[in-house]
Amino acid sequence: MEHGTHTQDNHAALWHGRFAEGPDAEAVAFETSIHVDERMALDDIKGSRAHAAMLGHAGIISKEEAEKIIEGLNSIEADLNNGSLKIDYSAEDIHSFVEATLTDRIGEPGKKVHTGRSRNDQIALDERLYLCRFIPDLQNRILTLVDSLVKIAEAHTKDIMPGYTHMQHAQPVTLAHHLCAWSWMLVRDFERLSDSLKRIKISPIGSGALAGSGLPLDRKFEASQLGFESITMNSLDSVSDRDYCIEVCSALSLIQMHLSRFCEEVVLWSTTEFSFIDLSEKWSTGSSIMPQKKNPDFAELIRGRTGRVYGDLMALLTMMKALPLAYDRDMQEDKQSLFDACDTVISCVSIFTYMISSAKWNLKAMNEACQDGFLNATDVADYLVRKGMPFRTAHGVSAHSVRLAIEKGCRLEDLSLEDFKGCSELIESDIFDIIPPEACVNARKTDGGPAEEKVMEQINVLKSFLKKNA
Repeated sequence: MEHGTHTQDNHAALWHGRFAEGPDAEAVAFETSIHVDERMALDDIKGSRAHAAMLGHAGIISKEEAEKIIEGLNSIEADLNNGSLKIDYSAEDIHSFVEATLTDRIGEPGKKVHTGRSRNDQIALDERLYLCRFIPDLQNRILTLVDSLVKIAEAHTKDIMPGYTHMQHAQPVTLAHHLCAWSWMLVRDFERLSDSLKRIKISPIGSGALAGSGLPLDRKFEASQLGFESITMNSLDSVSDRDYCIEVCSALSLIQMHLSRFCEEVVLWSTTEFSFIDLSEKWSTGSSIMPQKKNPDFAELIRGRTGRVYGDLMALLTMMKALPLAYDRDMQEDKQSLFDACDTVISCVSIFTYMISSAKWNLKAMNEACQDGFLNATDVADYLVRKGMPFRTAHGVSAHSVRLAIEKGCRLEDLSLEDFKGCSELIESDIFDIIPPEACVNARKTDGGPAEEKVMEQINVLKSFLKKNA
C-alpha cells in the first residue's frame, strides 16, 4: 500500500513524510522502543487529553474537535484497562500507537492531537507523569515497611543485643533501638522521594522539539490540566533534561543500599554463629545437596540486586554525560534503566517487608551475646568520669580492667572489688550496679540513645510520621 493512503499514514512512523523509502526492517527493530515505553500508555493518554483540552481552549482547534479527541482517548484508555485493546508492537513507540489508534477511531480530528508538540516534549512529560504515579506507590510500600519495623520494635524495647562497630562487640543496645535505626534510614528515603516530586511536577509540554511553537499555546493552562503547579522555563532545557530520572534513580539506589545493609545483617543474624533471627520457611530456601540447610536466599537476592540498581544509575549518568543541547536519540535509552530500577526497588521493598514481618527473634541468643566481648567497658570509664577523673585517664583505667579480665578469663562483672581497686582507688562496690548490660543500656538516656524511654520517644515520632503520611 502506498504511503499516502489513509491506513498506512495512520500507522507509519510519525516522521516518515520526508523519506521516499522506509527504513530497513532490522533498523526499525533496532530503534523501536514500544516494548519498553508501553507501560506509559496511560500517561501518554493523560498528556494527550490535556493537550487537546489546551488546543481547544486556545482556539487552535475547535472545541468540538477537542471534545472528540478527548472522547477517543477516553475510549482507548478504557479498552486498554479492560483488556479489549492490545498494544500493537509494530508501532515505533507508545506515542505512535496512541495517535494511530486515535485516528483510526475518530478520523481526521485525531491527526490534530499532535499540533504544537513534538515527541521530544511529549516523552519528557510522559516520564514525569509515570514517576508521579510510581513514587507514591513506592512511598506507600516504604510506609508499610516502617510500620512493620515499628511494631516489632515496640515489642522489644527491653530486649538487649550487642551493638557493633567494625563487626566487633561495642556496646549493648536493644533490638528496638536497632530496628529504629533501620526505620530512620527509610524515613530519609521517603523524604528524598517527596523532594524529587517537587522537580518532577513541572510541565515541559509546549517546548516542542527544542524552540517552543509559533502557535498560541497556553502552557500554563495545560500544566493545570495535568495537576502540575508550574512549567519549565526554557524550551531547550525542557527537552534535554533528564535530571529527574537521574535524581529518582539516585534515590532508588540509596533505598536499595539501605535494604542491602539490612539484608547483610539478616544474613549474619540467621547464621548458626549468631542465631539472632529465624526466618520463616516461606521466606527461606533449602539446598539441593545438603538437606539440613535453611538459606536466607531472599535477603541475599535483595542484597545482590543492589548492584543492578547502581548499574542503572551509572547507565543514566553515562548516557547524559556528553550530550549537547537539545534532544539526542541517546536519551531514548533512559527508560530501560529507569524502569528497571523502579521495578527492582519496589519489589525488594515489598519482599523485605514480608520477610522481616514473618521472622522470629531469638532474644535469648541476643542476650547471651551481650555477656561476652566487654561491651560494658565504656561504662566503667563513664563511672570514673562521674567520680571526677578525666575521660582519657578513665579510658586507660577501663582498658586496664579489661586486660585484667582477659588474663583471668572472666567478664568485667566477675572481677572482684579488689581487682577493680587495683585499677583505680576511685572504684567502689557500686560499680557492680552500673556494668550489667541492662544497666548500661538504661543509663544511655541521651536523645536518640537505647534507653527504653528514649527508644519509645523515637517510636512515637515514627508513629506520628506514619500517621501524617498515611
